[in-house]
Amino acid sequence: MTAMLKDIVPAERARSTSFNEASARARLELLLDAGSFVEFIGPEQREISPHLKIFDLPEQYDDGIVVGHGHLDGAPVFVAAQEGRFMGGAFGEVHGAKLTGLLRAAREIGSIPVVILFDTGGVRLQEANAGELAIAEIMRAVMEARSAGVKVIGLIGGRSGCYGGGGLIAGCCSALAVSEPGRIAVSGPEVIETNRGVEEFDSRDRAMVWRTMGGQHRRLLGAADVFADDTVQDFREAALELIGLIGAFDLDRLKAEQVRLAERLRRFGACGDAIDIWTAEGIAHAETVPELPADQFIALANKIGRTSRDAR
Repeated sequence: MTAMLKDIVPAERARSTSFNEASARARLELLLDAGSFVEFIGPEQREISPHLKIFDLPEQYDDGIVVGHGHLDGAPVFVAAQEGRFMGGAFGEVHGAKLTGLLRAAREIGSIPVVILFDTGGVRLQEANAGELAIAEIMRAVMEARSAGVKVIGLIGGRSGCYGGGGLIAGCCSALAVSEPGRIAVSGPEVIETNRGVEEFDSRDRAMVWRTMGGQHRRLLGAADVFADDTVQDFREAALELIGLIGAFDLDRLKAEQVRLAERLRRFGACGDAIDIWTAEGIAHAETVPELPADQFIALANKIGRTSRDAR
């Protein structure tokens, strides 16, 4: 009876816990099978960024990312979870090295999937070149792991979204699951406005920001493969679904991805707003899409059927 309760309680917590509001460690605790997580380079090893002290900035002993291995529905997985509450989940030298090392370990084994819980605003400006190099190394590590047969799944639903270099890394993954809070973009709203002007992108128009970068739009475009409601359990189910569906990664898939992207540009390149794209997709009353409950939106997305899974 006690053993059964141990299994039931985490499952109930996962169903009632917001992925968006949970910490990186809470997400991993509830995403993985109960008691299965083993951390690599934990806080007790005090692997701290060497750059932050120079700028008199707060440090964190895991440098804002938790990496390790565990089990998902009984099967082994490598996992990494960014902590968006620490420097917006930004990539620095140590932060990046932990994720790179995890991906290289997965590449050497070749048969264990990697699940990355993104929650990042991009590169730490204070770490400059070290952060940019970390992004490049991670992208290369993702592609090398996939070439070795590793499935790399990205889960995006954190407060910081998945911006900057994080958006580039996510684009290299085998597949992505996203919730509505889980925005994906290379440049954030304020960055676009600063460089192109408010006429190009008004960062204060939160509805437009979410229409453009939010999870619903990314799913309808095929930039994400599964849409999840904002609970840890929904993301767990999404990860299991994607691990079971991903095929081999080869040159034919890269060519298919290029064809898909070219077709997307041809069809939607002249659209001025996400609502225009949704209308072109044949969605009636497209302006009401942001108001749909998760279950109704998932049914709509499945009906539209646009997915990148067959091209990754």
